Amino acid sequence: MKKEFLIVTPGVRPSGAEFADQKRVMTPAEAVRAGSDYIVVGRTHNRAADPVRAAQAIVDEMEKA
Repeated sequence: MKKEFLIVTPGVRPSGAEFADQKRVMTPAEAVRAGSDYIVVGRTHNRAADPVRAAQAIVDEMEKA
């Protein structure tokens, strides 16, 4: 069966990150388990002291899901 829709999940925050002004958030692992095809990660990655390390931590968390 061909998948007709993609699931994009905004408001993704890595485990242990602050929610800031976000009311509804998921971790990368929760988003993957919920069926997300794509996740949207913003400030926690963009404002990280080491964005490459932050991105790798997100990928690692997704792979464990």
